Formats: sequence, C-alpha cells, structure tokens
Amino acid sequence: MTQRTGAHGERVSLLGYGAMRYPTVDGGHAAMSRGGSNSAIDTAAVQQHIDYCIEHGVNYFDTSPAYCRGESEKVLGDALAKHPRDKWFVATKLSNFAAKTHSFEASRAMYEESRRLLRTDVIDFYLLHSIGGGGKNSMKLFNSRFIDNGMLDFLLKEREAGRIRNLGYSFHGDEAVFRHALSMHDKVHWDFVQIQLNWVDWHHAKEVNPRNVNAETLYNLLAERKIPAVIMEPLLGGRLARLNDTISRRLARLDPNATPASWSFRFAGSLPGVLTVLSGMTYLKYIEENVRTYSPLKPLDATELATLERSAKTFLSDDNVPCTACDYCMPCPYGLDIPGIFSFWNQAVVEDRLPDEPGDPGYAQNRRRFLIDYERAIPRLREAQRCIGCGRCAPHCPQSIDIPAMLRKVDDLVEKLRRNGRA
Repeated sequence: MTQRTGAHGERVSLLGYGAMRYPTVDGGHAAMSRGGSNSAIDTAAVQQHIDYCIEHGVNYFDTSPAYCRGESEKVLGDALAKHPRDKWFVATKLSNFAAKTHSFEASRAMYEESRRLLRTDVIDFYLLHSIGGGGKNSMKLFNSRFIDNGMLDFLLKEREAGRIRNLGYSFHGDEAVFRHALSMHDKVHWDFVQIQLNWVDWHHAKEVNPRNVNAETLYNLLAERKIPAVIMEPLLGGRLARLNDTISRRLARLDPNATPASWSFRFAGSLPGVLTVLSGMTYLKYIEENVRTYSPLKPLDATELATLERSAKTFLSDDNVPCTACDYCMPCPYGLDIPGIFSFWNQAVVEDRLPDEPGDPGYAQNRRRFLIDYERAIPRLREAQRCIGCGRCAPHCPQSIDIPAMLRKVDDLVEKLRRNGRA
C-alpha cells in the first residue's frame, strides 16, 4: 500500500476508508440519513471490512456524527477497537449543522461524544465539517458554527493538549469561505484540508454549477501553503464508476484491464499533495479493487491525463445530474427518494436508456423498459411526482443542484411516457 506523510510525520495509507455508507443486513447501505436503507447496519460485514483494510495496509478511517443515521462512529469504534491502536488513524468531524448545536456547550458535547463512541482518548484527524455551505449565508454560518461560539479556540487547545493530533476542515460550496479559512492558517496552522477532487471536477466543476470551485484551484491553494489534501468524492458519488460506452472504449484502448474506478483513484493519487483518498466502500469487492489500485500506485502519465481531460468533456455533454448521493438533502418532508431518483436518471443517461420521441425506432420498447425500471427502482410514494417544490432540500446540496427543477424534469418525462408519449 502506497503511503504518504502527514503534517506531523504520520505514515498514512493512500486509500482511506469512508464510513458513510455501511452495508446493511438487507444488502443495501446505511447512508447519512433516511436516503439509504432503513435496515440495520451489518456490523459483521463492517468488521470484515476493517479487518481486511488493516491487514492490507489501509490505516485511515473517516466518519462523522451525521453518518448512517448517527450510528457510524459507534460501529467504527467497535470495529477498530479489536486492532492495536498504532495500526489505525481515525478522522471524525464537528457536524454541528443544526442551529441548536451551534452553541459552545452543544458543539463541545458532540466532540466529547465522538471520542466516547470511537473509544479513543485521541482523535487523529478532526475536521470542521463542510464549511462553505449555506448559500448567501455561508460566511455567517461558518462564524456561527465555529468562531462566535469559541469552538475553534477550544479545538486548538485540544490539539495543544494532544487530544487532537491534526486539525482541519472539509469544504463544499462558497470559495470565499474556503479562502477565508485559509487566511487563518498563520494562526490556526491547518494540518490538512478535505476537498472534493476527481478528473471531472479538476477543470470543470464550475461548468456543472457556477457556484462550484474547480478542484485544481483548491488543490493549488493548499499546495502553496504545503497543507496536505484529503480527497472525497473521487468517483463523483459513483458516477465515474459507470461511464458511457464512448468513454469506456477510449480508456480501454489505453488499458483494457483497468476498471473505471481505478482510473479515478489513480488520478487522485497521482497528485503529490494528496495525503489520502477516501472511498465509501459498501462492499468488500470495492475495497479489494481499490487496495489493488494503490498497492502500489502507478501514477498517470501525460497521455492518460490528456485522455481523462478529453473524457471529462464527453462526460459533461451527457444530460446527467451532478448528484453525489451524499444524502444532505434528505429526509424529504414529502417522502421523495431524491438521491435514488437522480441515481436512476444518471444510470439511464449512461446506458442511453432515455426514450427518444414517439415514432423513432424502438420507442415503444424503450418507453416500456424505462417505466418498468423506474417503478422497480423508486416506490410510487417516493417518486418525483410527489415533489411540491417547497425547496427545503436545495440549500443543503453541496453541489448546488436546483433539486426541485430537476425533479420536475424527471417527472415531466415520466408522465409523458405514462401517457404513451401523447401530449
């Protein structure tokens, strides 16, 4: 397993285990909220995953109080406790999103509870969770969550006391907040920063949404200050593991045995300023594949990088939704499975299953298949048609998707097909 060196000399595995999408006993995954399976977490499978990771050199494990309906930290803590403490690093976050948790007392209680659930006196990597969110109020929200309540000052003292080894933050959203946090570096001395980075977002995040920040910009700002980068969303919510035929054939000409996922992990790992690349690996087969990719890493060459850049432009030409299935938009008050709907849509785009116009060859067959697949994937009471446009979901989306508008687009097509294509 390729390793990188942290701010204090830690030897960290290039592959990090993201504890956001644990397997459940029904074969699904427990995500951040009710967007995933409501079934119980398969703790035996999680233990198997942790055992395999540590046996094969993975030593960075990332969690949050918000993940898996609040169960992620305890499950991870129990699994890690069976291994010597010097075999693993644990990362967790101050996920004080709700206004009632902004006070110093509530925020400190969240921090202390993380240490208890993780069964450790020392948190190796602690993050201010998801700064930059909140739209026009992003700076005000940053100050309310971490500055005005005295929490950042408290965490700096905890690091000084040795109860936190590395202090950093994760970022989604407003570039001004990212730069503001970096401007505090001389005082805070950030040990690491977690950013979204993949071969599409590297140059084209702003093309997906003008409010996004190109990953190259974020990475270079950190590199200038010699701050190690922790990478999230290397597969863009799984979308870069499901590529269309054009991109797949293009990559296969370079390496017929490489999987789509391996290209993404090699891209992120090829950057020297990257400390570790997180992956929410629900199933053991994903862990095995990613371990192979990084044992050891084969950095991308100039031809491969150019091919991925060309493929990014092809990828963006598809009619897909920039949803990473993070579940921040959930739960929907009207019961919609928002990530599930967008995942179905994106898969249909990749597989070229969006029906053409009536009268086109194969329309009837494509229409019938699309509707059957949609109704199998999304229960009627959780379909896009139930969206009333309340907009409660949109401010929580790290990708700045106009969720109600996209749901209307999905529903318009579905209803058109249900009317057999007649206006």
